[in-house]
Amino acid sequence: MTDPAPHLLIVDDDERIRGLLRKFLSRNGFLVSVARDAAHARRILAGLEFDLIVLDVMMPGEDGVALTRGLRASLDTPILLLTARGETNDRIIGLEAGADDYLAKPFEPKELLLRINAILRRMPDAEPEGAAPKVINLGAVRYDIDRSELTQGGAPIRLTATEVQLMRLFSQNLRQPVSRAKLVEDLGRDRGQAQERAIDVQITRLRRKIEADPKQPRYLQTVRGEGYMLAPD
Repeated sequence: MTDPAPHLLIVDDDERIRGLLRKFLSRNGFLVSVARDAAHARRILAGLEFDLIVLDVMMPGEDGVALTRGLRASLDTPILLLTARGETNDRIIGLEAGADDYLAKPFEPKELLLRINAILRRMPDAEPEGAAPKVINLGAVRYDIDRSELTQGGAPIRLTATEVQLMRLFSQNLRQPVSRAKLVEDLGRDRGQAQERAIDVQITRLRRKIEADPKQPRYLQTVRGEGYMLAPD
């Protein structure tokens, strides 16, 4: 029995773009639903689960960054932002809000397809039944490698797809520095200084979830000149 096609939600106030993306992504094997604005998206998300959300930033009313920030309070579905803004700072704001990736308009549909597939590949696989858990202790926080789950006091801490992949990479290299360039490459991003800065933003977000004092990290450490290192108890 084949796995069901991934279900995407496209949120864009431009009807023409919604139609084009729906047609293109459907032809490439996805189930696609669309929403015209943030309020419409919230109503759809209240009743359906999706594998990924493609979200336009510049929308009337609640914009894409604000919607991303709001969704992250209760939803860990991957989010890819579409933005007409080319400035690095605007993209960083989107990542800080909880987005997993961004793509500047105008873009080639094939590039969007590559970004979507890259994000979906970063999602954790279902755990085989009976698998022995491997747990990393980070003070009051626990990370289950097999389940890709972060918990504190038994309560789950939501991770984005990118944060899951970062934890996987660090778990495979415990107490060994991983360079920013290596993280950029393994996350499937284009190389460059802007992408390395985006990695720094993701690290900052992850520290907020695992460190008692994110400004003085004990577990997810910066190794000067070498990158970042996960050093559990």
